[in-house]
Amino acid sequence: MSILSLITGRPGPSGFGSASTAEQVTEGIDASNLTAIVTGGASGIGLETARVLALRKAHVIIAARNMEAANVAKQLILKDSETARVDVLKLDLCSMKSVRAFVDDFNALNVPLNILINNAGVMFCPFQLSNDGIEMQFATNHIGHFLLTNLLLEKMKNTARSTGIEGRIVNLSSIAHNYTYEQGIRFDQINDESGYSDKRAYGQSKLANILHANELSRHFQEEGINITANSVHPGLIMTPLMRYSKLLMRVIRVFTFYLWKNVPQGASTTCYVALHPNLKGVTGKYYLDCNEMQPSASARDTVLAKNLWDFSNKLVSSGAKP
Repeated sequence: MSILSLITGRPGPSGFGSASTAEQVTEGIDASNLTAIVTGGASGIGLETARVLALRKAHVIIAARNMEAANVAKQLILKDSETARVDVLKLDLCSMKSVRAFVDDFNALNVPLNILINNAGVMFCPFQLSNDGIEMQFATNHIGHFLLTNLLLEKMKNTARSTGIEGRIVNLSSIAHNYTYEQGIRFDQINDESGYSDKRAYGQSKLANILHANELSRHFQEEGINITANSVHPGLIMTPLMRYSKLLMRVIRVFTFYLWKNVPQGASTTCYVALHPNLKGVTGKYYLDCNEMQPSASARDTVLAKNLWDFSNKLVSSGAKP
């Protein structure tokens, strides 16, 4: 998509563009036979994603750290659609213990799982370590979702096999994946405070989101599993994710006003990739404004993707510092 398309909202090959909203890209879709988990579904584009999926009659599980906010989000969705099916479960992605507890709680619901939307994240935060001793942005944006996805895979595989319905995993990445450390992923320096850059660390975690989806896709194709995995850039949206950089973002927004989206537009690509029938069987791709885009060379590096997969498996298996 060109800058002109971003500014004007002109539709791309999919028929949608930067001005399309989540409701518009899912119009006419019946998701009543689907169950979806949306991490970070209590606010921002996560809440809009959960709302629109519920509007299309999917059973939505909001996974959130702040349960008070999650319950408020549930009531907002029910106000919008009285017959919506919504559950809320606690999930703190910077804690492997919390991720495992969430999966136990979800399994106790005894429901299928068709769609997993790895939406939650932190952005540009000062250097700090997670509960498990891992740099916070990498831990929350990637490792937490990596573990969550791994623990839910059997449920998704069984659902796909028993129902014949394609499963879909959507990782929210960012155009910021282009701005990372020189080596892409600093495997040997994940927790190096002296070389820490909040912007590059964020870019590193967003690069990891794409590589994770690509490697998942490769595994599914090798195994013949009826699940797709794709990544998306939602666009520039002022959401609670930017709490560490509000002033910077406001300054940038003054000079890039026409490139910014509102929240319904920001959730459109996620909802498109999660629900639209045109993407049946499409996997290992990166989407912007509901259209396929080519990510950076690092994001297409299959060796880097495998190395990240192995590194991440080692971290979640040990549950300890890298």
